[in-house]
Amino acid sequence: MTLRKCIPWPDKRLRIPAEQVPEITDEIRAIWDDMIETMDAMPGVGLAAPQIGVMLQLAVVDASSDRKKRIRMANPQVLEASVKMNAHEEASPNLPGVSAKISRPRAVSVRYMDETGVIKRGEFVGLEATSVQHQIDHLAGRMYFDNLSKVKRDMLLRRAKKLNS
Repeated sequence: MTLRKCIPWPDKRLRIPAEQVPEITDEIRAIWDDMIETMDAMPGVGLAAPQIGVMLQLAVVDASSDRKKRIRMANPQVLEASVKMNAHEEASPNLPGVSAKISRPRAVSVRYMDETGVIKRGEFVGLEATSVQHQIDHLAGRMYFDNLSKVKRDMLLRRAKKLNS
């Protein structure tokens, strides 16, 4: 396993939708392993492959308190989302030093391919659901701050620029 470097905002790759993964190979499993090591080092509760410059629809999530519920996803897609919303503080290693409270559906049903190549349907609630949705946004070329109003987004990006320049 290798600790990967997160690419800095405003790298163009963070705005490009990632490519679908046709099958699970040893190379894909190795990328997932690197992503988990990178996620743990941040520390974070999720990571999408484009964040480390790999333009594939791969994500890892672990929002468990004991860090033993590693979820590896390829080609994740939200099938259903709850009407009830939850707000969590979200951030990204691609834009360090800033965060924002983002409101997302409290629960989601997601279809994805797991590490064995099997298509699964997962049910996610709370912080886990927030992280899954956050990673799916990354795979579509979106950042968490895209969910903010223009004024709040501009303020956040100005603050990040000051901190990271």
